[in-house]
Amino acid sequence: MTSFLKPENALKRAEELINVGQKQDALQTLHDLITSKRYRAWQKTLERIMFKYVELCVDMRKGRFAKDGLIQYRIICQQVNVSSLEEVIKHFMQLSTEKAEQARSQAQALEEALDVDDLEADKRPEDLMLSYVSGEKGKDRSDRETVTPWFKFLWETYRTVLEILRNNSKLEALYAMTAHRAFQFCKQYKRTTELRRLCEIIRNHLANLNKYRDQRDRPDLSAPESLQLYLDTRFEQLKIATELGLWQEAFRSVEDIHGLMCLVKKTPKPSLMVVYYVKLTEIFWISSSHLYHAYAWFKLFLLQKSFNKNLSQKDLQLIASSVVLAALSVPPHDRTHGASHLELEHEKERNLRMANLIGFNLETKPESREMLSRASLLAELASKGVMSCVTQEVKDIYHLLEHEFYPSDLALKALPLITKISKLGGKLSTASSVPEVQLAQYVPALERLATMRLLQQVSNVYQSMKIETLSGMIPFFDFAQVEKISVDAVKQKFVSMKVDHMKNAVIFSKKSLESDGLRDHLGNFAEQLNKARQMIYPPDGRPSKLGALLPTLTEVVAKEHKRLLARKSIIEKRKEEQERQLLEMEREEESKRLRLQKITEEAEQRRLATEYEQRKNQRILREIEERENEEAQALLQEAEKRIKKKGKKPIIEGDKITKQTLMELTLTEQLRERQEMEKKLQKLAKTMDYLERAKREEKERLVRMMGNKEVYQARVVSHRQAEFNRLRREREERISRILQSRRQEREKMRKLKYYLKLEEERQQKLREAEEARKREDAERKKKEEEERLRKLEEIAEKQRQRERELEEKEKQRREALLGRAAAEPAPPARPLESGSAAPAAAAAAAAAPTPGKYVPKFRRERTESAGAAPPPETDRWNSSSRPDGDRWRSDDRRTAFGSGGGSRSSSTWSSSRNAR
Repeated sequence: MTSFLKPENALKRAEELINVGQKQDALQTLHDLITSKRYRAWQKTLERIMFKYVELCVDMRKGRFAKDGLIQYRIICQQVNVSSLEEVIKHFMQLSTEKAEQARSQAQALEEALDVDDLEADKRPEDLMLSYVSGEKGKDRSDRETVTPWFKFLWETYRTVLEILRNNSKLEALYAMTAHRAFQFCKQYKRTTELRRLCEIIRNHLANLNKYRDQRDRPDLSAPESLQLYLDTRFEQLKIATELGLWQEAFRSVEDIHGLMCLVKKTPKPSLMVVYYVKLTEIFWISSSHLYHAYAWFKLFLLQKSFNKNLSQKDLQLIASSVVLAALSVPPHDRTHGASHLELEHEKERNLRMANLIGFNLETKPESREMLSRASLLAELASKGVMSCVTQEVKDIYHLLEHEFYPSDLALKALPLITKISKLGGKLSTASSVPEVQLAQYVPALERLATMRLLQQVSNVYQSMKIETLSGMIPFFDFAQVEKISVDAVKQKFVSMKVDHMKNAVIFSKKSLESDGLRDHLGNFAEQLNKARQMIYPPDGRPSKLGALLPTLTEVVAKEHKRLLARKSIIEKRKEEQERQLLEMEREEESKRLRLQKITEEAEQRRLATEYEQRKNQRILREIEERENEEAQALLQEAEKRIKKKGKKPIIEGDKITKQTLMELTLTEQLRERQEMEKKLQKLAKTMDYLERAKREEKERLVRMMGNKEVYQARVVSHRQAEFNRLRREREERISRILQSRRQEREKMRKLKYYLKLEEERQQKLREAEEARKREDAERKKKEEEERLRKLEEIAEKQRQRERELEEKEKQRREALLGRAAAEPAPPARPLESGSAAPAAAAAAAAAPTPGKYVPKFRRERTESAGAAPPPETDRWNSSSRPDGDRWRSDDRRTAFGSGGGSRSSSTWSSSRNAR
């Protein structure tokens, strides 16, 4: 870190480094000076240094350096000269904006250049790889490498400035201006991600401002100027969010405005509230919150009617029509019907929250807030006189859908009115704060409402109806859409009906006699029958006191009713007049306060301007005096140096020497030196004349040496020419040898690379051939293994089939033997032995292998055992002592035939037992 005695030296050093192209070193030099604790006192030189510093930061896109320098400079000049920090920040933002615009003007494909999701994200690895391996060249890549970094730097500039100015009460206007410019940046280049971040940054700044209220130089939101700046920033945020279609962020901006007003307990101006409600109508319409949308339109109508005296009757009529149509667009049924307790509580809390936002109630107590509903809204429209301002078509559709009863042709009557309404609307005059009103947006909701009203009225009159009839009564939709609407209405308990597609009919459920609809119909029917009876059978002519009093009583009641209505209208007018007078008084007081505030502000500005001019003049005089002193000191040092060189003693009296004295002394000294110099020049000219005359006289003596001089010169030149030729030949030979060696080396390397390439190709071919051979061997082995397994499976299957056949034959033979033994008497002993040998021989003959066929191992062993066994002997135990002997032998024999592995041991055991 280089240390400088004066800041001017650092600035000069930085300019020298810039001139030789070392901008990084120049930036580091200025950064070390600004962050040094040695220069904490503000002076004008530091401002010039900061201007140069931010210029370097912008040229090199060093955002972190700029932020560090601005923070340090804020510490330096916060208590002395805040306007200097303001000028530096304005210069910084101007340079960043100019660079970004310059890069943008140079790029011809701005949309492709700015096609990045996040300006704060670095390049992804896959993007870098794609840029290297793809054929993206020229303009597209230059756009991304030139334009996008500058816009990233501009966005970083806005963030840095907002972070530096967030808690400074003296720079609130600059903070608001920076926020507005950042919003315009997001709007111009459609940066939705950056807009969300910007809104979150401003929101966090306000939260920290409320959290640390004891902080020094903290902005005071109770001051009207500060509050107005913060409100303007939030309203600009709301406008940009709605223009970019960020409706969630727009709703959060509405909540920010309401929270700010709750914080200071003040209501904004009517002009700002009009913008507030206009944006609320857009937000609620996009989110399909028709009830809140209608309430926002109602509040907007009241504001325009009360405060906008220049509004024309046509514009007021369109706004009132929008209010009524928005109220009619609200579904007539309760959507919370059948919901759970948690959902009801959530809906209640949401309703109270929306009531706070729409009514702009600054009270936080729940009991001070009103509930929002369609019925209460329509009642308020009737009481506030909104219906008197709407167009005739809107008034007719309102009465038709809310008060009339036409079960069969309600939708047909509403169709021409809806068609006329769809053509109303357009742009309003400049006196209105609402730019445009289009009534056609409410047409789908009106058609849906007319359909539900028709279904409700039809369900009160009919018990069932053909689907074709009902479809003919509703010209807006086909029956599939009508069915969807009816499903929603049935779900919310608005109508009770079901559709039977098998019978092609719509069935309406019967209501009980206690229901309101049937009770009204029966009452009306009774009144009509009573009137018909009186017309058919009029009463007799005998007058009665009661009959004489009844007409008078009716008139009295009617007159009293009219009087009460007139009194009510008079009271309402008086209330409105009183409210108007109060509003006029408030407006006059506000205008007086604003005039006084303006006069005070102008006086304060004039005082500040005067003080600023005085400080400026004093500073200029002080700088002039300092500059004169510096020049006087420089002249004094120069005079002292000259006097010391001449060996004279300076004749200077007094401690303080003015610039005029030094200048007079310097002029006297210069005049004396000039006279001495003239004398020296005259003497020198005289000496030169003598020398020239002497040279001319002695020149003829040198002519005799010219021949020797030329001979010597030719000999020296020839010697040097021979030496030069020799050195040139040696150099050319050395260069040729070097070139030849390099050529041979390149040839050798080329051959080596060629041989290596051939060897690699040969090795690759060998590896591929080996791999192919291994694959073929593996496939061949796999096929052989499959073939072997298949043959083994076939052999095993044949073996199992033969075993089953042998078992079946053995079973049949045993059954035949057992049946014969049961049918014949017991033979004597000898014939029994011969008889027993015969079946054994038959079994052996049956089990003997056939030539040319495969015989299982157990069959071969059993055949050999049967052939080698001795003749059967008489058993020691007769059949009476062991009745189950034959069964035992048959079981042994079956065991021998059944299991292939134990056939040898079973047959051996059977033969040994027979031998015993």
